[in-house]
Amino acid sequence: MNLGTLLRRIRKEKKLTLKAVAEKAGVSEGFLSQVENSVKSPSLASLKNISAALGLDTGELLNQLKNSEGLFLIQKSEWDEVDLPHTGFATRRFCPPDERTAIDSALLFIEPGKAIPVRKGLKNVQEVLCLLQGSLELVHGEKVIRMVPGDAAHFWSDPERQLVSNPGEELAVVLWVGTM
Repeated sequence: MNLGTLLRRIRKEKKLTLKAVAEKAGVSEGFLSQVENSVKSPSLASLKNISAALGLDTGELLNQLKNSEGLFLIQKSEWDEVDLPHTGFATRRFCPPDERTAIDSALLFIEPGKAIPVRKGLKNVQEVLCLLQGSLELVHGEKVIRMVPGDAAHFWSDPERQLVSNPGEELAVVLWVGTM
């Protein structure tokens, strides 16, 4: 987790607005937004003021940052533990939402004959699929690509003309990575 993500999470947990924290910290709302989005780094004085505005000691804030997870792991032994709901697919993300700032990643488990929904509302994003087990079909625009284990595809998302499905007879396990 980075400083901006941690500050945003704490602010939202305390149900404080960006404006309220910025005013109390003596910084602009735009600057605080840039800090939360890791565009700018605050000076030590600004960080102390932001921490105080959130009701935290700066040292406590930095300790939370130091103790946050920086590594996430899904072991192959966990693949067999996935419960597939009535939709026929399950997603096991590598990290929690607060940690997903630039990319998202997951293992996808897709039953035979089922498909996964396309991410909507995102523009100019890229995706990578790497088939680990089973078979996969990627429809992307006019192209239909059948994948076997070990195949990987890197593409620009096309939510209107894209489909990822399992045409095979066994569970498909896919490593998926997408930009935000």
